[in-house]
Amino acid sequence: MENTFTIMPMSQQVSLTPGETYTGTITIVNPVDAKGDFHYKMSISPYSVIGQDYTADLKTVTGRNEITNWITIDEPTGVVKPNESKKVTYTIKTPANAAAGGQYAAITVSSNNDIVQNSGVAVNNVFEMASLIYAKVSGDTVREGNILENNIPGFVAVPPIEVSALLENKGNIHESATVVLDVTNFFTGEVIFPKTDETNEFSELVMPETTYLATRNISNLPSLGVVKVKQTIYFNGKSSVEEKNVIICPIWFLLLVIACIGGIIWFVISKIKKHKKHNDLSSM
Repeated sequence: MENTFTIMPMSQQVSLTPGETYTGTITIVNPVDAKGDFHYKMSISPYSVIGQDYTADLKTVTGRNEITNWITIDEPTGVVKPNESKKVTYTIKTPANAAAGGQYAAITVSSNNDIVQNSGVAVNNVFEMASLIYAKVSGDTVREGNILENNIPGFVAVPPIEVSALLENKGNIHESATVVLDVTNFFTGEVIFPKTDETNEFSELVMPETTYLATRNISNLPSLGVVKVKQTIYFNGKSSVEEKNVIICPIWFLLLVIACIGGIIWFVISKIKKHKKHNDLSSM
């Protein structure tokens, strides 16, 4: 039996106070087109990131994911029927001596293979989803961060255009950065992005004591032309504005232009040589 599911929310930001208890929920949804009951199991994993591209790490234990020992799940196993959903409650009991700053965990949901296999039904498509917990423990928090880079390329051969922001968080809690993008046609001034049904404002979450390379692709662009791209970044009380004219030119067109220019130069040189040769013969 093939079965898929979704969970909501995919991430949660919570505020914790040492010595107090926080209660939250995760909703498991078994879609209307599911071919059977979804037997789930839930577990808690430490969450951290690796590298500037923020590769998720659900194994490494650090001082920033001690929260995994504070979380309990009311119903870690259960069943959800097709076209139904179930809210599962979890509780975070923050120790009285918990250090201030960020704490991070992943509450994962997957198929309960033991239940399914015991029922004699084969599962062909089993996967795991995680709801990330971004917690701020109150106390002596440090907020310090910088915008290291605001990058827009000057040339691309084929859309989309990839813009990037390099953000450094030197504090002990996660911080939100806001990136605003505007794209117009260089020659006509026509707004290319955002259209009326789009948003040009994006939020990026930067983990403590890390450097994050946030990238975003700008699509729906002309295959040939010049566009004006403006990227504005707001982070930790600082801002950065970068504006650049980006040339979009396919390699084949660039080679064609080079070939045409080369042909013109060859033609001019040939004419000059021919004219010089004619003058030399005339002077003899």
